[in-house]
Amino acid sequence: MRLPDILSTHDPLLASELTQAIDNKTKPLGSLGALETLARQIGLIQQTTKAALHKPAILVFAADHGVVAEGISAYPQSVTWQMVENFLATGAAINVFARQNGCALQIIDAGVNHDFGRRAALMDCKVGRGTANFAQQPAMSWAECAAALAHGMRIVGNLEGNVIGFGEMGIGNTTAAAALMHKLTGVAVADCVGAGTGLSPAGVLHKQHVIEAAVALHGEMSEPLDILATFGGFEIAMIVGAMLKAAERRMVLLIDGFIVSSALLVAARLQPAILDYCVFSHCSDEAGHARMLDHLKAKPLLNLGLRLGEGTGCALALPLLHAAVNFLGEMATFQSARVSGQSA
Repeated sequence: MRLPDILSTHDPLLASELTQAIDNKTKPLGSLGALETLARQIGLIQQTTKAALHKPAILVFAADHGVVAEGISAYPQSVTWQMVENFLATGAAINVFARQNGCALQIIDAGVNHDFGRRAALMDCKVGRGTANFAQQPAMSWAECAAALAHGMRIVGNLEGNVIGFGEMGIGNTTAAAALMHKLTGVAVADCVGAGTGLSPAGVLHKQHVIEAAVALHGEMSEPLDILATFGGFEIAMIVGAMLKAAERRMVLLIDGFIVSSALLVAARLQPAILDYCVFSHCSDEAGHARMLDHLKAKPLLNLGLRLGEGTGCALALPLLHAAVNFLGEMATFQSARVSGQSA
């Protein structure tokens, strides 16, 4: 299958123009801190000094994981579909935060082990009823992985806006994400695993041992899509495809927490320039995410101790994106302030 080609946003002339525009605002140099960096990044993504955001959307991909059979979650697999029902009933945290920030929200069934029937608010992209147990066999066939990637690309190809956030739901997906992190970064499994849905220290250690045994079972591999198919989830693979397409379309990519960042590890191995388009919403409290962000050389906007997923970090960070483009577009410059004063 053909994956999107992503161009770097590197443009020294435009970067200089953006820096000049930012520095000429009525403020001390650098006094808006990370908002200045963010405004410059968005301008480079959109190839303009007059950056603007329109129709932001968050996509929440849900799927189940066969590895839950190994006892790696504090919750049963059925919680995945129950949480999808909560999303559809607009009762989850992501519903609240997306609504308060004027962000469209789309829920996607990427591979939940449940039959939802026809639901107006649910996009049915089910690849299967959950992945296989990667402790015993690859999580996905190549055909399933390719189908998930294609669904993600198609979904984003149909969006109208220029800002996209990624969220997920899937019991067991912190185990998949930790395995991906280990294989793609070389960080020891013990430093990748965390409590997920609330495991005890003994539970975390068991999760570590399950991943270590699975890594030994599957042997050496280095191709990112092989790693994704072996250890990933349908929702993670769909996010990879969605990210690649979004960057190809020069959208701003809002990255959520541990699981979404594991998808980005795959996407960045395939197309390194995708990182130019990524805004990291927060540092998750899930063990391993800080190390993952360090590997990506990422500076998150927020650090609130979140570890919920769902795209909640994206929704909470969205007002900062608006603040960055608004000060760039609306704040007076020293020149315009002087002109106004002389006119008065």
